[in-house]
Amino acid sequence: MTTLIRYQPWALHRALFNEFNRHFERADGDASSAAADWAPAVDIEEYADKFVLHADVPGVDPKAIEVTLEKGLLTLSGTREKAVESKDVEARRIERASGHFLRRFSLPDTVDGEAVTAKSANGVLELVIPKRAAAQPRKIAVN
Repeated sequence: MTTLIRYQPWALHRALFNEFNRHFERADGDASSAAADWAPAVDIEEYADKFVLHADVPGVDPKAIEVTLEKGLLTLSGTREKAVESKDVEARRIERASGHFLRRFSLPDTVDGEAVTAKSANGVLELVIPKRAAAQPRKIAVN
């Protein structure tokens, strides 16, 4: 029986390129994020009355996540613990980052910082950031 092994000449190059991308994504213009080991991916949606932010934090205990809002700066931080290593493992490939994470977002003056809510389900942190009522557009009837 013959075993075929697929030759991928650019696999090492692609892995190195991905590692460089991961490094630069961590430092994404935020000097404090250089102290973080990784940064969660986020989706941000804007509605007429609120912003909704979804952050991927799989494997992170919701109790280990800290969300702060101070002077228009929203900060997500926390820690994903490193998996327990077994001594019987013969080979290992690690792609999931562990350690401290940090993401910061500047929020517009239109948000209601007192009414922000956060919940975590299935490894996704959801933040709902309402806009102040005065900041919402209103329709003016023309007579």
